[in-house]
Amino acid sequence: MTEGLIHIYTGEGKGKTTAAVGVALRAKARGYRVLFAQFMKSARGNELDLIEKHSIKVVQYNEILSPYFHPEAGKEEQAQKINAALKDLEQSMGEYDLVVLDEFIHLIGTGLLSEEKALRLIRKKPEQVELVLTGRGATDALIEAAHYVTEMKNIKHPLKEGIRKAKEGIEY
Repeated sequence: MTEGLIHIYTGEGKGKTTAAVGVALRAKARGYRVLFAQFMKSARGNELDLIEKHSIKVVQYNEILSPYFHPEAGKEEQAQKINAALKDLEQSMGEYDLVVLDEFIHLIGTGLLSEEKALRLIRKKPEQVELVLTGRGATDALIEAAHYVTEMKNIKHPLKEGIRKAKEGIEY
């Protein structure tokens, strides 16, 4: 396998996780070993169940909580959980051809993960691993480190238009 590249799906629009799921399924269809690691989301009954049925390894770091939804969660405790997750990922990344880190970029935006620690993980990835990062607010340094960068832009959304709330199976 050739050198693995770095992909970023970022922006305020919807579809970042869905795009990453699509890449994971495509890679699996071609025989790749795929890890899909997700941060700060705990819901099931979504696309993660589907990709697990296709023998994609799913790891949820759902004990890491977004300070926006869980202001009571202590930053120090969250930082320890993130450090443990990063160590786990450093040790296991080499077992896969494609690694997706869903909402990884958002960890930086919440202040739970420093940009430098994020970049260190990217630099430590094994050469052959294709790495996909998702989340709002990709920094200039992350964008510079990546080979593919896609920004999802929210132009119009039914929630903001007052048409309907998020719909199961469409938004989540």
